[in-house]
Amino acid sequence: MNRFSPSIILAAALVAALLSFSLVSAAQSASGPVVKLASGSIQGVQPTPGSAVFKGVPFAQPPVGDLRWREPQPVKAWTGVRPALNFGAPCMQLDTGWNKNSATLASEDCLYLNIWAPEWPAKSKHAVMVWMHGGGNTGGSALGAGGIEPPFDGASLASHGVVVVTINYRLGIFGFIGHSELTAESPHHASGGYGILDQIAALQWVHDNIAGFGGDPGNVTLFGQSAGSRDSTIVEASPLSKGLVQKGIAESGSPMSSDRRLETPAQVEQAGAVLAEVLKAPATRQIAFLRTIPAAQIIAVQKQFAAALEKQGLSLDVGMDGYAIPEYTAEVYRSGKEPALPMIFGSNGRDNVSQHIGEPNDTPEQRLAAVKSTVEHFWGKYPDLLARALKSYGFSGAGSDVSTYPPYGPVEIQLGTDLSQRCNATIMSGWHSTVAPTYEYEFDAGNEKHAPYHSAELDFVFGYLRDQASDPALVKVSAQMQQYWTNFAKTGDPNGPGLPKWPKYDAAGRKYLQLANDGIAEKAALRSVPCGIYAERLNRELDARKK
Repeated sequence: MNRFSPSIILAAALVAALLSFSLVSAAQSASGPVVKLASGSIQGVQPTPGSAVFKGVPFAQPPVGDLRWREPQPVKAWTGVRPALNFGAPCMQLDTGWNKNSATLASEDCLYLNIWAPEWPAKSKHAVMVWMHGGGNTGGSALGAGGIEPPFDGASLASHGVVVVTINYRLGIFGFIGHSELTAESPHHASGGYGILDQIAALQWVHDNIAGFGGDPGNVTLFGQSAGSRDSTIVEASPLSKGLVQKGIAESGSPMSSDRRLETPAQVEQAGAVLAEVLKAPATRQIAFLRTIPAAQIIAVQKQFAAALEKQGLSLDVGMDGYAIPEYTAEVYRSGKEPALPMIFGSNGRDNVSQHIGEPNDTPEQRLAAVKSTVEHFWGKYPDLLARALKSYGFSGAGSDVSTYPPYGPVEIQLGTDLSQRCNATIMSGWHSTVAPTYEYEFDAGNEKHAPYHSAELDFVFGYLRDQASDPALVKVSAQMQQYWTNFAKTGDPNGPGLPKWPKYDAAGRKYLQLANDGIAEKAALRSVPCGIYAERLNRELDARKK
């Protein structure tokens, strides 16, 4: 990627000498737009007249060799003009089926971002939307285009007058393990938060460089889905992101997603000790040894590593490193100590990805038994809440809260969705609405083949409907969602001409927007009874954690 033809370098130099713009440090050559960064010049493409795209732009040094399991380091400068024509490689990850595309292309050298500029050359500053992909913090990439993800191509969103940025960040073993030796060598005396630090480094790069692409560094919206959504809420609450983000959109993810708990710094360090044991590291200088092992060999033991973690009650995911994440993020939001950023929180009608209840071939009786067992397991610690939950899900007397609304599916999916995403989105809306303007949505659109499961809204947000594009009603929902999302990025208010009114969320009305096939409608008190029982349990768990 560092070898360039003399003609390209000469063309870029001549154009840079001849042209300058008041709002963008950019030049336009016959081969494509050029932007001069502090680290060097890059050249993108113009897929359509008046717009520009730059792909595979490095925002940190490759985290390889001695930089494996270290904080992201600033990009080293280069000479000449660097082509920014192709996506950078996804970060290292195990192929688990849905992420086959990203896993096949994965590399440790993966800290790249991509930019879609709606206007070239820019005549005014544009709001910026920074996208964080999902994948359980173990898979996925800015590429998308694999399994559950559509291509994360920002062209459609950018056409609404925003600059769109998509980023990679370290995953799994490479992004979220700590170790006592890593903590000792860290200038911040912290370890394990490398994926989160990558995300913050990307935001810092955007802040420092996005004006060169026509973006406004003072008007940045961080948006993400699933783990990307959960991480976005964590990043927004981090003291390290102060001034880097002005608004946020959280699609199906929160600090409490799937009832997970961020592990303590000691637990994060223990994860690294477990990895050292799995890979048969020596008793001392374990990290030095682990840095010599090829990345593919480390990924190959991920299942064995995850099993070993589970035996110790640990998991491979974001934890508190004591630096980027100094305290439990859910408690930050509950206490109203997060930054006062306008926020959107939402979930999908069948958002039950992390709460699979029963087996595919279960009889109706077996499925109900699995639902009851899940209710008993989840609320069993609190007999008073358990009694109410059993009634709410139809297991004791009349008056259950099991819905007949078709997009919600049967009771096992309703329960799984409540526990996995829906109630968390509602709780986050309630907490944050006391701090800053807050909007809640539920996505219920789709068809028989594409019910509103986890990730279903991605096609609509990115304007890539695939085989749903033949349905005018769904095309309209997608267009409206893109308008809401980009209006919000520009002003902090999703409303605008021609759109159904989206009311702010507040504790009194608990209003939200329902996005469905038959139109967009204002609703109130989403799943209020079961989510109220969920919220009481969560508050007790948070209180216990503080003791």
